[in-house]
Amino acid sequence: MANTKSAEKAARQAEKHRIRNVALRSRMRTAVREVTAAVTGGDKEVAKKSYQKAVPVIDSLVSKQIIHRNKAARHKSRLAARIRAMQ
Repeated sequence: MANTKSAEKAARQAEKHRIRNVALRSRMRTAVREVTAAVTGGDKEVAKKSYQKAVPVIDSLVSKQIIHRNKAARHKSRLAARIRAMQ
């Protein structure tokens, strides 16, 4: 439990930030999942469109320092490679 007023405020802010970060990470995972589903479905055009929607979502988490830039690059690279590998 927080001992000072400033520690109490910091705890409140940390909880707000945690809730927002969870929502943003969930949005990213959903975008990645949509690309993966499109790749599995076999439609390259749908996969490309969903990838184009997923990239800004991933990049926005980097700019907000919620995920590391290398993790974002890894996600984008692997998704792009899967799309390129489609027939």
